[in-house]
Amino acid sequence: MTPPLVAVAHGSRDPRSAATVRALVDVVRAQAPGLPVYESFLDLSSPRVTDVLQELYTAGHRTAVVVPLLLGSAFHARVDLPALIDSVTASCPGFRVQVSDVLGADPALQAVALDRLAAAPRRRGTGVLLSAVGSSNASANAVVASLASSWEERLGVPVSEAFASATQPDIPTAAARLRERGVKHLIVASWFLAPGLLPDRIARLALEADPRAFIAAPLADDPRVADVVISRYASAVSGLLRQYA
Repeated sequence: MTPPLVAVAHGSRDPRSAATVRALVDVVRAQAPGLPVYESFLDLSSPRVTDVLQELYTAGHRTAVVVPLLLGSAFHARVDLPALIDSVTASCPGFRVQVSDVLGADPALQAVALDRLAAAPRRRGTGVLLSAVGSSNASANAVVASLASSWEERLGVPVSEAFASATQPDIPTAAARLRERGVKHLIVASWFLAPGLLPDRIARLALEADPRAFIAAPLADDPRVADVVISRYASAVSGLLRQYA
């Protein structure tokens, strides 16, 4: 029996976020015909990942692959999700759940984020804020900072990471740093999969810093994101097969 793919997103009080995740999962289904694919969430939206996994076990599945729809490997990936999966497998004898790598800073996702900037007006003195959620995990934040550094070389304009929560620099601080480097016009790149409360906060703060700022859309309605999800699933299935060999 083909292991089902259970895509798990964080979840949000903003219904646009869950709707975007469901649309992404629909694209995954279209690009992987015959593969059973389910959307799920860690919190705030439904169905919860624990409920989906328990339903799969009840339906007779004895393996499943969970693909975290997360752009960083921080608390949700390292702590929350493993604990939820352990709670399911503890009550489902013989149920094997393989968790793939997070989507992370995959080159395809970087390409999507950069392509989102193509519509931005070309103005002298432009700089880019690479906006991300922010984390208490320093290594997760360092990945975003590294992306900003590599994008600066690639784009040939000043680029700064900017976080919505949990760490610095926040949007006003990052914008001020770019101003000190001669930036007059802001482009805000999105390192988010879906719209929601945090991207809205980023947009509001960026527009306070520059009322003409260009705000790029999140990533998840691009089919390349679905390609990455399928790739993570395939790698996890290979890991399962090696364990059984």
